[in-house]
Amino acid sequence: MKKTVETFKNAKQNGTKITMLTAYDYTMAKMVDECGVDSILVGDSLGMVCLGYENTLSVTMEDMIHHTKAVSRGTKNALIIADMPFMSYQTSPYDAVVNAGRLIKEGHANAVKLEGGKNIINQVKAIVDAQIPVIGHIGLTPQSVNVFGGFKVQGKELENAKKIIDDAKALQDAGVFAIVLECVPQKLAKHITQILSIPTIGIGAGANCDGQVLVYQDMLKINSDFVPKFVKSFCDAGTVMRDGISQYISEVKEKKFPSQEHTFAIDDEILNKLY
Repeated sequence: MKKTVETFKNAKQNGTKITMLTAYDYTMAKMVDECGVDSILVGDSLGMVCLGYENTLSVTMEDMIHHTKAVSRGTKNALIIADMPFMSYQTSPYDAVVNAGRLIKEGHANAVKLEGGKNIINQVKAIVDAQIPVIGHIGLTPQSVNVFGGFKVQGKELENAKKIIDDAKALQDAGVFAIVLECVPQKLAKHITQILSIPTIGIGAGANCDGQVLVYQDMLKINSDFVPKFVKSFCDAGTVMRDGISQYISEVKEKKFPSQEHTFAIDDEILNKLY
């Protein structure tokens, strides 16, 4: 059954944890969806894990639409959420609505995600008023990496913790149906989760959030680069994939592949007439 915004709302009320994973293409979306995940996030993290950028700032609307379309073709049941990339909504409520609409209409997303709190409330309200579901994202917001001076935990100091709480309340009042809390202390995330009537989705925010999200390349250990502290590797798919690729190269070099079982036959009579 297709998951919707109501799925998130009901999960919060029933105390059922929400599961969310990233996907950026048809094949992975199909696999994640078949496993029964509640929601697929087409994150602007694709800039780093798919396109090789240093951060998410170079990701364009065209990138997001392209990848979201691919994910939508592989997804039957999960709620598809697409990130709004850097500078696609910060400029004005008008730009925010137009670009959110493109992700829904062209990308076939079911909802969009924006980074920020009170500073983007007008944009959030405009998108919600346009009948597009919105999920918020506060704490460590990767599009603000230059302001933060890197990917650092947020909310450890009093003023910053108060700001995150105020942002969470403001986003809820603006009409978002859920909020991602990234890299905030566990007890702060627990407090925010308790005071909100909408679900919180944690990434590096502890077990007390209403749900969790991870980048699939991290949790499957496909990346061989830096892995954040909050990531658990649920299997070592990266080693399996590298072993398979290495074996393929070796067998081709050693003339072991393809073997007879991997070939197609032709009638000798037909073959003889060719010469």
